[in-house]
Amino acid sequence: MEQPKEFVFDIPVGAGVATRANADGPPSVPKDAATVILARDGADGVEIFLQHRVKGMPFAGGMTVFPGGGVDKRDADASVAWAGPGPSWWAARFGCDDARARALTCAAVRETFEESGVLLAGSADAVLTDVGPYAAARQALETREMSLAGFLADAGLTLRADLLRPWAHWITPEAEPRRYDTRFYVAKLPEGQQADGATSEASSSGWQRPEDAIADAREGRRMLMPPTWLTLSELAEFATADDILNAPREIVRIAPTLILEDDHVRVVLEKR
Repeated sequence: MEQPKEFVFDIPVGAGVATRANADGPPSVPKDAATVILARDGADGVEIFLQHRVKGMPFAGGMTVFPGGGVDKRDADASVAWAGPGPSWWAARFGCDDARARALTCAAVRETFEESGVLLAGSADAVLTDVGPYAAARQALETREMSLAGFLADAGLTLRADLLRPWAHWITPEAEPRRYDTRFYVAKLPEGQQADGATSEASSSGWQRPEDAIADAREGRRMLMPPTWLTLSELAEFATADDILNAPREIVRIAPTLILEDDHVRVVLEKR
């Protein structure tokens, strides 16, 4: 699916969007981050795993999002056992160097496990079906007591980059005080695994069809950030999770612009 050249999205001031106090000063430097769109086949079509972030969170509090978060410096550890497309493959698609691509992909796997309990790992030729034995490690990852590379090494596991696909690249508007340079990945829920959303960062989690999540947002039952809304709109066009994974994607960085208009923020998307 070709993304629109411009996507106008109106949201109330304060609804998950903050603006810098020193608007005339230089913008903050965005931090690298990774987001993973988890998909599965439901009885009535494709379902996506969504989380409602705790309202007190400094970024996107109260918003419904995909699992993800900032890159930890330890995510760049080159010792991590790896299967599937290597860092250079991801670098070519996300427009970055190999080291950053490795860190982003490791962050994607780590954050997905921390926030949903889904672990995109296994052996070189088999994917985990039971993550129960790694509950303590999951908590240690979330509290940063353990790195992903250390966890995988201790458990004798291999990161399965072949379970992921590149989906999009978004950067937080310059007007916001907390900014992220985020690569979006997509993955299908591995057979036998369950997403539970047992994380301190979310007040609730669950699976929902993309079109139903958008309908909830339109009717005021949930709040979606522009990247989430547009991504769900794209995902709603697919019949199965495999169709999503096999969809051709051209990854172009999307840099939104915020325009304050009375009691609303107008978000205009620009590709760079």
